[in-house]
Amino acid sequence: MLLLSCTNLSRGYDATPLFDEVSFEIHVGERIGLVGPNGAGKTTLLKCLAGIDEPDSGKVTLHAGARLGTLVQLAEFPTGRTLFDEAKSAFDELMATQKEFERVAEELAVCDDETRRKQLSEKFDRLTEVLRHHDAFELDHKVENVLSGLGFKAEDFARDANTFSGGQQRRLLLAKLLLSAPDVMLLDEPSNHLDIDTTRWLENYLSQQGEGMLIVSHDRYFLDKVTNKTFELHQRKITSYPGSFHQYVRLRDERYERQMKEYESQREYIEKQEEYIRRAHYGQLAKQAQSRVKALDKVERIEAPTKVSGPHIHFSEVARSGDNVFHVEDLSKRYGDKLLFENLSFDVQRGKRLGIMGANGCGKTTLLRILLGEEQPTSGEIQRGHLVFPGYLDQHLALLNPEKSVMRAVWPDDEPEHTEQKMRDLLGSFGLHGEIVEQQVKFLSGGERSRAALAKLTVNGANLLILDEPTNNLDIWACDSLEEALKAYEGTVIVVSHDRYFLNRVVDLLIVFADGTTEVVYGNYDTYELLRQAREQASPGRKSGGSSASPASGPRDSGTAGKPAKAKRKFPFRKVPDLEADIAAAEKKISDLETAMQTPEVYKDATRVRDTMKDLEKTKDTLARLYQHWEEAVELNG
Repeated sequence: MLLLSCTNLSRGYDATPLFDEVSFEIHVGERIGLVGPNGAGKTTLLKCLAGIDEPDSGKVTLHAGARLGTLVQLAEFPTGRTLFDEAKSAFDELMATQKEFERVAEELAVCDDETRRKQLSEKFDRLTEVLRHHDAFELDHKVENVLSGLGFKAEDFARDANTFSGGQQRRLLLAKLLLSAPDVMLLDEPSNHLDIDTTRWLENYLSQQGEGMLIVSHDRYFLDKVTNKTFELHQRKITSYPGSFHQYVRLRDERYERQMKEYESQREYIEKQEEYIRRAHYGQLAKQAQSRVKALDKVERIEAPTKVSGPHIHFSEVARSGDNVFHVEDLSKRYGDKLLFENLSFDVQRGKRLGIMGANGCGKTTLLRILLGEEQPTSGEIQRGHLVFPGYLDQHLALLNPEKSVMRAVWPDDEPEHTEQKMRDLLGSFGLHGEIVEQQVKFLSGGERSRAALAKLTVNGANLLILDEPTNNLDIWACDSLEEALKAYEGTVIVVSHDRYFLNRVVDLLIVFADGTTEVVYGNYDTYELLRQAREQASPGRKSGGSSASPASGPRDSGTAGKPAKAKRKFPFRKVPDLEADIAAAEKKISDLETAMQTPEVYKDATRVRDTMKDLEKTKDTLARLYQHWEEAVELNG
């Protein structure tokens, strides 16, 4: 069912259009990711749809009495209203219906007039159906579920809403929007300021809703989990792609390659015709040449295709270090009574890429400082390999002098003989060109500063990059460029990041801080997520944090999160190869279902979308159980 349509919408500032005559529709069940480079106009488009901003031209139509809701940025709560009551105010309209229901019920109980009694009885039935349809008799339970999912504790419910931090108040605004369940939801960076557990909850919640959604987010993993359609806003136009973010990337690249072939084919044809015309514009062939001129004039010229892309980032060659970059054994760190981690053991081999993830304040940056030798552990041993030259990128980019020009800030202090051209070439390899290299560092954007800092590391010859949240200031396209550069980098990488998509693409070893424990997982974030889900299913009451091994992940080493293997089986005996065959079949079914989600027959049919998604989630649950069964079989079959 059509919920919202947008026709020939245009909006610009200073005579420069952000988007021009864009048209699209949002239907029931469509969860659409809106992507595009910074400054393309994504937030402005959402404001125009919400009626917060006026378009220069065009029309937005909300269809069939549909309700629209948007995630507002400014929190304004009445004085003295509790968190719970403020969240429940999302149901004000429904609660008014509930009060009317109670009033009708009371009048019906004492009414003696038969005509009036019949009227009241019909109204009572209508109101009952409305309340039942909206689960109005479970409102408190709904509020508790959403507030808890977004990270609020039961003891927070009675606190004044105005006493919470800005980030918590934004979560309360998100809770109200989710509870109000409008037919169309406009979400601008909904996962900002959420930890991973809360983001997981939000992903699951949104993916199970039937409303139409338009979501702007830099979190590619979030988009992959939630969306089933993607709009790309680029060069003032919107292009629609079926499927989630990673499917959009594949389809966009295929479309670009196809258009490039068409463009090059036409260009080759035109060049041949023009060459013939130049050679035959006189003499006996002049008539044929004139005929070809007329034919060329009628050709509708194909413009060279473009696609959104990030800056080209490239790390220089580095000196070879020893094979074992770090050996860490039984490492512990505490400040007074606060224990950050203990008994943490791992090795980092040359050329490997180690990721570290966990909540704020859990000790990730402290671990980096210990590895750098800037801080001492409470106990344990660290051995750094031979010829290891680390370069450290901290979150605040402190290695760059903000008062210097970009070129001088990056220029190596111990190599004054560097030429300006060499520095321009280096900075160009990080997407910093022209006049920007002469600007003072303090005037750069966050993304430009990050890339200049990365250039500083490579010019210093670091063969070990230690990066603390390197994607914080980068847009989607710059993140992609950095990921490709790190995969091609010849040295070793240790990176702290909350960006799950980044960790998936880059790392092959992961240290996870969760629930006061640390665990080393041999794989990327998806490996960890499969293992976490398997553990969670094995212990339903346990909060997420650990994981179990998958067939592809290899052995697992752990710190305090590791548990000894149990001798008693949870599953019936099965041979490992048989389980691996079932795992392969389940993975293929998941792939087939995800492919089906891209087809018009499915994504245009809300019922089939829901059925396919239900089958997909069921198969993922089956796969998680198979991984757990496989792990038990590997450990106990002997």
